[in-house]
Amino acid sequence: MSIPEFADPKAAPAHSQTLSRGIRMLEILADTDKAMTIVELAAALDVHRSIAYRILRTLEDHGLVVRDPAGLVRLGARLAALARGVSRDLQATARPVLTRIANELGMTAFVAVLDQGEIFTLVSIEPRQAHATVAQQPGTRHPLHMGAPGIAIQSGLSAAQWAALGHPETRRSEAGEVVALGYASSHNEVIPGLSSIAVPLLVPGESPASLAVVYISSLHSPTDIGAVLTAAARTIVAELS
Repeated sequence: MSIPEFADPKAAPAHSQTLSRGIRMLEILADTDKAMTIVELAAALDVHRSIAYRILRTLEDHGLVVRDPAGLVRLGARLAALARGVSRDLQATARPVLTRIANELGMTAFVAVLDQGEIFTLVSIEPRQAHATVAQQPGTRHPLHMGAPGIAIQSGLSAAQWAALGHPETRRSEAGEVVALGYASSHNEVIPGLSSIAVPLLVPGESPASLAVVYISSLHSPTDIGAVLTAAARTIVAELS
């Protein structure tokens, strides 16, 4: 008579390697500004080409990726439809406010949220009329310790929230200055040559976030930009509270 085997309750929970690789493929495509070949994707995933191809076919079946006639792979429209459901109320409320800010200041305005220890661009709006604008595509990620959006988010995190992130880096010293200044600023950090101003956006029930702009140059002072963002953040929070 065989003795039944029971799972160790202390063992790490099982997870799907295939699903993990599929999600990773989407992340790789989201992090690049060009379409990729299956060979490039396989190398980025560190798997055999046949495995990458099977993952790709599954994602294609769901419309999450598409291939052009040359066989190059890019994200599909279905992914954008799914993304619209993420923080739907926050996106819907922020979009008209971002549009007003972008056109008033002549710079790209966006909402960034904290996601797994990184900064994630949730929604962005570029100005209608500007000599030069900066694209800040939704889905763009960068480290928490870089840039004004991250500094603004850090300023609103409690000690317990920061500890839970498990970051080896210490908080930016500038995070402690946000309350006094009213905004966070950065230059030449995430993207060389660009500046950013951000303020905390603390919406009940949502992940820690910030409201920010990114630009090449501006006639507006950082203080004036910070004031515009602060008023806009209050508007968004009031509508969602």
